[in-house]
Amino acid sequence: MAGPLAGIRVLDLSRILAGPWASQMLADLGAEVIKIERPGSGDDTRGWGPPFMPDEAGEPTSEAAYFHGANRGKYSVCIDLAQTEGQDLLRALAAESDVLIENFKVGGLAKYGLDYAGLRESCPRLVYCSITGFGQDGPYAGRAGYDFMIQAMGGMMSVTGEAEGQPMKIGVALADILTGLYAANAIQAALLHQRVSGQGQHIDMALLDVQVATLANQAMNYLASGDNPRRLGNAHPNIVPYQAFETADGFIILAVGNDSQFARFCELAQRPGLAADERFVRNRDRVRNRDTLIPEIEQIMRGRSSQQWLAALNERGIPCGPINRIDEVFADPQVRHRGLRLELDHPLAGKVASVANPIRLSQTPIEYERAPPTLGQHTDQVLADWLGLDATRLAALRKARVID
Repeated sequence: MAGPLAGIRVLDLSRILAGPWASQMLADLGAEVIKIERPGSGDDTRGWGPPFMPDEAGEPTSEAAYFHGANRGKYSVCIDLAQTEGQDLLRALAAESDVLIENFKVGGLAKYGLDYAGLRESCPRLVYCSITGFGQDGPYAGRAGYDFMIQAMGGMMSVTGEAEGQPMKIGVALADILTGLYAANAIQAALLHQRVSGQGQHIDMALLDVQVATLANQAMNYLASGDNPRRLGNAHPNIVPYQAFETADGFIILAVGNDSQFARFCELAQRPGLAADERFVRNRDRVRNRDTLIPEIEQIMRGRSSQQWLAALNERGIPCGPINRIDEVFADPQVRHRGLRLELDHPLAGKVASVANPIRLSQTPIEYERAPPTLGQHTDQVLADWLGLDATRLAALRKARVID
């Protein structure tokens, strides 16, 4: 069954994570995504290991696991953009595309005539998405931007970590990932406009913009009060008790979301007086008096094992959960039931593991047909199918090192 974006052609000139995350989303939804890579080396993340994906004998291949996390479902074409003939090939491919995604520095493609201004006249329907650290304008536009520094500059690290410890980044490159998701949304919105108007447009995505936008309640806490949110470790700035607690043999998450849940927790803990205490009756009271309440709950939680607490809390409908390692995540019965681990055919590894897209569509479900491509795996196929180049022309381009 064709996906909802079947028939959409995407030319992906991006690398690392934000752009590839966006184009992988489009590929999962059925778009034909052509990943343009440098001959010889390709996307930087192909070498970002160990670990590297194992082959059928369990030996590491040349394919980094990092690359496999964001490039499922794509075709790889190697073209040297530094050569005039390579630029001509890109212009020809852009003319056959609905979408182009790139994450070069501002102005980086202009010297080749492959920026939005250079392609707009010849490709008026093209949706052109540029992803940079700081956007196409402003005092920082010329700077390179990486997830770690964006988490720092955009405020995320100031609210992440223990209260008395260092500011901490999140354990995955979330600014990149969220930028990819915003970009995929923006591209689909622009495609709807394209279908109505016949016109493409330029999408200017910046990691810093996305990081600031996704500060969510923390940004609003500041805007409403004028007070800088502080680091609270695993605690929540607006809900109490809503954090990790130590048990007799480990740690669990207790996530009390409303007053009735708190009353049930107090009953379970054999401390009904806490729920009746005017300092703790309402969530707003508990937030104001967290420094008094949390030590009480910490003492209570240490009285039972993690499994005892989880069983009792779940039985009473009080939100809670274990703090799983990654291996425990993929062994979890709910994760297994939802099919979040995939096995895909791969020319080097035989089978490679992947993580499924979380979108569940009832009429056009996602079909996983291609593992991340090897470098230049589809160069000849795409240039023949899209541009009608024959074997003689392809051989000449390869001899001139325009393609690989």
